[in-house]
Amino acid sequence: MSKERINELRSRMQESIIGQEAVIERLLIGLLANGNLLVEGLPGLAKTRAIKALAEHLEADFSRIQFTPDLLPSDVTGTEVYYQDGNRGDFRFEPGPIFANIVLGDEINRAPAKVQAAMLEAMEERQVTVAGKTHSMPPLFMVMATQNPVEQEGTYPLPEAQMDRFLMHVNIVYPPVEDEIRIVDLVRIEEQRAQVATDQDSAAEKPARIPQQAVFDARREIAEVHVSAPMKRYMADLVYATRTPEKYSADVARWIEVGASPRASIALDKCGRTHAWLRGRDYLDPEDIRAIVHDCLRHRLMLSYEAHGERMNADKVIDTLLAEVALP
Repeated sequence: MSKERINELRSRMQESIIGQEAVIERLLIGLLANGNLLVEGLPGLAKTRAIKALAEHLEADFSRIQFTPDLLPSDVTGTEVYYQDGNRGDFRFEPGPIFANIVLGDEINRAPAKVQAAMLEAMEERQVTVAGKTHSMPPLFMVMATQNPVEQEGTYPLPEAQMDRFLMHVNIVYPPVEDEIRIVDLVRIEEQRAQVATDQDSAAEKPARIPQQAVFDARREIAEVHVSAPMKRYMADLVYATRTPEKYSADVARWIEVGASPRASIALDKCGRTHAWLRGRDYLDPEDIRAIVHDCLRHRLMLSYEAHGERMNADKVIDTLLAEVALP
């Protein structure tokens, strides 16, 4: 039953997001694996639209945070506000926009270090502490942070230790020309519908949203996906190869300065099992690991100056490692 509801959620999202099927799948993997995503791409590639489509069709509260250089940590987490009633007064916690089921952090690299730290602490610990009191996030909680890879002026790049907190780093590219034509048609149709539909009609036409329980049921099924000993070793070997690249390739040893942390192995396991479940299998296959390995590793590798000088990027380095590390 949960598989049918998640497939229905995917189908609804695909109706409003054209040419970005991989992004939709990564969003679902992040949701079902109970992780957070860092999405990088040029403006206009449906980053915001994708996360809003997920929140629209899922029974969840949605919040959007537009990061700017003058933002304060309390603008994200919330703060204590003094209320006075007659002769009595007390402080009450007013939750910030981080307290939602699905949170879009737009252009996170425009926020100063204190705000980034407050945001990532909430993502990792699933709670915030204000005035000595701890406030927990809702059981269904997911952050999708975006950043523009081109603009560097007025930005605060995320440190590697904070990048490591994201389950996956997803790159969005331009859609094919055929899909771009369909995008134009879709927007025109949506504008026409908005002009002729009344608020009452549009509310009546919307199907019921997918309940949160479907996500929790899916997570229980994903936890039971079988991972054999060879698959565990293959994931560990891939991550270990980033730390000892000289054992596999002299070129890779020149390119990698710092390898991936154990969080990479955890991410491969979580995302791999979720990928297998979405494909209808109850066991992990090398295909699942290789399908998500770039998203799980690209933000966890620190490349050397030599690699940048040779126009190497993390994806090319990972491709080389995949060719060198033996399959089980």
